[in-house]
Parts: sequence; C-alpha cells; structure tokens
Amino acid sequence: MLQLTQKMKNGSMEVMEVAEPVLGGGMMLIRNHFSLISAGTEGSTVSTARKNLIGKAQERPQQVKLVLDTLRTQGPVQTYRAVMKKLDAWSALGYSAAGKVIAIAPGVKGFKINDFVACAGVGYASHAEVVAIPINLCVKLMPDIDLKQAAYNTLGAIAMQGVRQADLRLGENCAVIGLGLLGQLSAVLVKASGSKVIGIDIDPAMVEIASNHCTDMAVLRDADGIEGRIMEFTGGLGCDAVIITAASESLDPINFAGAIARKKGSIVVVGAVPTGFDREPHFYRKELQVKMSCSYGPGRYDPIYEEKGIDYPPAYVRWTEKRNMEAFQALLYSKKIDVSYLTTHVIKLEDAPKAYDMMLSKSEPYIGILIEYDVDKPLKREKILFRPSSIVHRPSVVNVGFIGAGSYAQSHLLPNIPKGADVALKGVITASGTGSRSVGERFGFEFCTGDEKDILGNPEINTVFITTRHDSHADYVLKALKSGKHVFVEKPLCLSIDELEIISSLYNSLLTTPPSPSFLMVGYNRRFSPFAQEAKKIIGNGPMAMIYRINAGAIPPDSWIQDPDLGGGRIIGEVCHFVDFLTFLSGSQPSLVHAQAMSGPRNLQDVVNVSLSFQNGSIGTISYLSNGDKALPKERIEIYGHGCTVVIDDFKSMTVYAGGKKKEKKHFTQDKGQKAEVRTFLDAILQGKPSPIPFEEIYSTSRVTFAILESLRTSQVVKFE
Repeated sequence: MLQLTQKMKNGSMEVMEVAEPVLGGGMMLIRNHFSLISAGTEGSTVSTARKNLIGKAQERPQQVKLVLDTLRTQGPVQTYRAVMKKLDAWSALGYSAAGKVIAIAPGVKGFKINDFVACAGVGYASHAEVVAIPINLCVKLMPDIDLKQAAYNTLGAIAMQGVRQADLRLGENCAVIGLGLLGQLSAVLVKASGSKVIGIDIDPAMVEIASNHCTDMAVLRDADGIEGRIMEFTGGLGCDAVIITAASESLDPINFAGAIARKKGSIVVVGAVPTGFDREPHFYRKELQVKMSCSYGPGRYDPIYEEKGIDYPPAYVRWTEKRNMEAFQALLYSKKIDVSYLTTHVIKLEDAPKAYDMMLSKSEPYIGILIEYDVDKPLKREKILFRPSSIVHRPSVVNVGFIGAGSYAQSHLLPNIPKGADVALKGVITASGTGSRSVGERFGFEFCTGDEKDILGNPEINTVFITTRHDSHADYVLKALKSGKHVFVEKPLCLSIDELEIISSLYNSLLTTPPSPSFLMVGYNRRFSPFAQEAKKIIGNGPMAMIYRINAGAIPPDSWIQDPDLGGGRIIGEVCHFVDFLTFLSGSQPSLVHAQAMSGPRNLQDVVNVSLSFQNGSIGTISYLSNGDKALPKERIEIYGHGCTVVIDDFKSMTVYAGGKKKEKKHFTQDKGQKAEVRTFLDAILQGKPSPIPFEEIYSTSRVTFAILESLRTSQVVKFE
C-alpha cells in the first residue's frame, strides 16, 4: 500500500510502498477515502524536520536532554544508535481521516465490514491507503455522509473539547483568538451552540473568511480601538469566554484574552501558546479562570481507553474523545454545521509532498487541505522486497526473521547480528508499515511485511527474534516453535503461569521429536557481559551470597509496562533479568522466595526486596527500587564467596577484593552483554551447540517471578520442589 512518509533526518518526504499495518486486538483496518492535513501541527513537524541538527535541537530541547542522559549512562555508541533510529526512520504524518472498514479484529463489536467511519489518532489515522485504528478512536458514519467533511473528524473533536471547556450558555459571548483551521472550527461550533462569536486574527484573509461564515464579528488584532469595539459588541460586559486557538511564541494572545474577558470569565487554551500571563491588571483583578483543553477530550493519552477500548461510563464522563467525535459527525450529518467552506485544496496522495511545500512557502492561501485516495485501484497486500535473496536455504545458514523491532531491538540486537556467508536477515514485521520499511531498509533485510505468515510460514527462515510488546510474547513463541524455528524472545517469556506451562509442555514434547529440535532462548543479556563472565570465574562454584541493587527509576502508572495485561508489571517484565543473573552466578536454581514491597497509593509493586535461597545453599537479595534519584548509577552487584568479594558497578567497572588486596577494572562504555548474547545464540545454531541458556533455567526464572507476586500477595515464603 502507499503511505506518505517523512524522514526526520533531513525532512525528505516520499509517497512510498509500505507493508499494510498489523491488525491488532481491538482494532479495525480502514481504507482511507480522505484524510486531512493539519496545517498547524503537521506544518510544524515538517518545518522542524527540514532544519539542520542545531535547528532541531533548538526546537526540541527536551529531546536534547534525553540524548545527553543516554550519553552519560550508556556511552557514545548506544547514544548514536538511539539518535539515528529516530533520524533515519520513515515516520507517518496525519491524524484525521475518513474511509471504509475492510477488516475487523476478533471481539470488536458495533462495526462491520464496509461501514463508513471517521477515525483519529497520531500514529493511527495517517495519510495512508490503509490504516489500523483502535475502536475508541473510530466512529461509525451514516452511509450517505459527506466523507470530505467527515475527514475533519479529529480537528472537529479538538475544537469541540475547547468549546466544552469554555462552558458557554445560550446567548453568551465568546471570542476566538486565532482563525486558522482550528479557530474556524471552534467558531463554527460556538455559533451553532447559540452563543455570539467574535473572531480575532492577524491575517486579513482569515478575518474575512470568518466574517462570511462563522462569526458575528471578526476583527484584525492590530485594528484601532479593538478592545473598545469588543466591549461595545458585548454591551460593555466583555467576553464570557475566550478560546485561544492561535499558535505563537508571543504572550500577546493570553494577555489580550485577559483584556477582553469579563470579570470572572474563562480563558481556554487550545493552541500552542505560552501561558506566562501578566498578573496585573486583568487576571488578578478580574479573577479570571484559565483552562487547558487536552486534545480531543477525556480518554486522550489513556492507553486503557485508547488501546484497550475500555470506555468511561457516560454518567460520570459525559463527553469522551469518541463521544466528541460522534457529536461532531452528528452535527455535520444534520447540517447544523457546514465546514465545506474550509476545504481550499483537494489533492491526490502522490501529490501530497507538494502540498507541504506550498504550506511552508505560503505560495498560496489555504485552510483545509484534503488528501483524496484512489479507492478503486486494487490494494497490494504483499511483502515489500528490498533485494533478491542472496543466500541459499540450507541447514548450516541462519536465516533470521524479526517480529517486532522497536528501540531496544534497533539499539542492541540488530546492530550485533553479523551478516555474512552464514547469517542473513530475511524478513521483518512491525506494527506499522513505516516501521517495517524503516527497519528493513536500515538493517539490510530482504523484505518487510505486514503478515506474520511471511515470517512464521516461510520455510527459508529458520530463526525468529521476537521483540514485540510483552503480552504477545507467549503467542509468538508457541507459533514459532510449532513452525520449527529457533526462537530468541526478549524478556519476559510470558505473563502467566498458564502460558509458561503451555510453552514448557510444547518445548519438552519437541525434544523427543526428530530431527534435532529447535531451541528457545530468552534475552537475559547480563549473564553474557564480560564482567559477569569474569566474576563467575573468580568466585567459582559452591555457596555464595549475592546482593543486586537496581535503581530502576519511576515509570508512570499508566504506562503499558505497568499494565498487568500488556506489560505484566515490573516484576514479571524486569525483575526476571536479575533473577536470571543470580541463577547464573550461583550455578543453581532458586528453591525459596520471599518478597516485600513498599506500600503505595497505586500498589505498583515497583519498590521491592526479594530474598532468594538456592538449591546449592547460595542466597541472594534483589532490591528493585523505583523511588531513587536518577543521578545514582542504575545497577550494583556484590558477590561474596570463598573469602573473596566482587563488586560490579553498572557494568562499567568491577572491583575484586581478595587476599587483602583490591583490584579494579573499568570499561569506557557500559557493556551489559547484548553483543555477546546475540553472537552466542547464533553460534549455537550454526555449530549445533545446546541453547546458551538451558531451558530449565528459563523456566525457573519465570516461575520465580510468579512466585514473587504470590509472596507479595500472601506475605508468605514460597518454596519450590
């Protein structure tokens, strides 16, 4: 399928063939008929992309700070990889569209194939022939609706949320500062609600258009006597509410809003403007109320609402983002509002890059720019080939397929796969078509795809890396093993004891099935780090005492990682790393687990102490702490045994205390073992060696993480047979 894409590195824009997006749970595939270019948001994104690195840094100081933090903690190599992942990737544009349903995930209700829908969402409702949309970002349309107007869906919902925040009553006065696309839509909705509208802008053309279509009074910002004219229009009272839809770095919009608002009036900030208003004379003396309007409405940025499709009860949250979209579409269909006048350009998808050039150069006047799609042409639902196959399929060659390839895979796994005569990167699939294409091109895959069968059902591919979100790991592991593939899955292996037992049963049954079975490995990389390998040699075998302290840092409660259904929480999703590491050091499996968590209002269980006893008499403590300061290095391991002590600090240095002497080694950069882990895994396949991590230890580590949760729940010690 075709999609409009852009590279952040240089701003280059291209309409290219990409793989169809993956139909995830709770989603639908929509064939776009029209999508709307948001001149403000998208224009800013494109403008930033076309600047040099210094210009990009000035536009996004927060991202510069993140880069510096990565440089400090992970070193220049990983920092470079992280930056280039962002700059080299093809990214999607667009977030408002309308089209027809062509596929529905199991369990989705209220929609059927061939329904017309309007959809929303950055990363979802892109400028592409086919998009994958969660159900709470999709609204059903009447069959005879005008799809051109329906494509204004997202901007309409944003404007509606701003109007709701203004809390206007019939007959009240509302000023809209900024009469671009969002301002015009806001004015249309305010007028339809029965309030009087005053429009203000710095552009005479926008003022004239608003005067003809959506305002009772429209005036230039620099017009003589503007404040007096507004006071006269409002009968000397001032505006009951002021909605700011302008985009500016100036304080003038917010301060001017204070000047024209009535006493105890409301000011709603919808546009991107600074809010450091002057306290005197207006905001303090009038006791003005300033409100921020969050995008489409309640539910925005909430993964439980947007990704899981769990709605808020209308009795408690009357207007969610989806209900705002439905209300906007109902107003369109009933012809209570008409936004057709906003459409100044309708262009074909292949001409879309020219539209952005026109916007940035302002070579033509514009407001709403619609992209029209050729819905009569057959869709290409096939993998995208980058190059012909260069390696003959034979048992002695590792042909790799990737399912998922996010930040971690691009920073730590893919760069460490040696491509040569005996290793080839065959195919890759990610959730988005642009993601698959970006990874495929950057790392030299033969093809990218939107269909998992092209990976799992491909007889040439004998090795699969699974780096998707945690909730899909178990399912993909089972499918890959049943397909006879060697499997490398990022941690965790699975999210429940039931999934673990199913995987264990299948894996053990394969061991007795000729020919030589595939093996399964989990990405527990720390045991492969140089310091870990050296520490194990120094301490040797036999009972030892181990202390592992992790300054993990806080993760927001609404992150998918904290979600038990999606990420498994931090114990299953992250503490498994450290259980495996102590298992490796001790050379024995845990036999007893006891855990305690610090109590908190959200019960996130991410400040935890875990005590482990091992079968060979070793003991270990894991202190996993999310409430520390990030200036403290993340990880410290202390190992005591046989009159010797080894201390590993953040995998950058190792200190050995033995014979009354102290020896210290340091690495210039952090090495957590990812490179050695990948190479060891591939060598085991090529040379017919056993799995680098025995399955018994993989199974045990997962069992222990579930036991930690059980111990926290029961406050009891959990013992293993």
